[in-house]
Amino acid sequence: MYLSQQDFSTVVRSTPLISLDFIVENARGECLLGRRNNRPAQGFWFVPGGRVRKDETLERAFSRLTQEELGQRICWQDGEFYGVWQHFYEDNFSEAAFSTHYVVLAFRLRVNGETLALPEHQHSAYRWQSAERLVASLDVHDNSRAYFLAERRSEVPGL
Repeated sequence: MYLSQQDFSTVVRSTPLISLDFIVENARGECLLGRRNNRPAQGFWFVPGGRVRKDETLERAFSRLTQEELGQRICWQDGEFYGVWQHFYEDNFSEAAFSTHYVVLAFRLRVNGETLALPEHQHSAYRWQSAERLVASLDVHDNSRAYFLAERRSEVPGL
């Protein structure tokens, strides 16, 4: 079910959104990032992911989002849960002046990077980067960098 832009604006203005993020790692231990086309976080490098839809199970959302974001359908059981995260943005998908709040369920995935068919509607470019370089890159959004900073501290923050 898709909402009108006006209804979706009301939801984003009023409530947190639920999303899944994927920390995608290839055989060399590099992680996948895409340069975001859309707000929030437009222009930043970010891990793949997306929103859970109303009446969509988490398992179905996982399968749909891996297909949409990676060009390859991956089953829920093949992901490793990496914790619950909160993402706060001062902007939103539109030009209106309100913030966006996501409650994010993060998952780690190991993939054959050469078999992915990465789409271009959400990201203008992709790159594989080591965790060390990713953490040091100022063009990687703080919300994506946090996944790798927590790993260095050997902790995954909860709510």
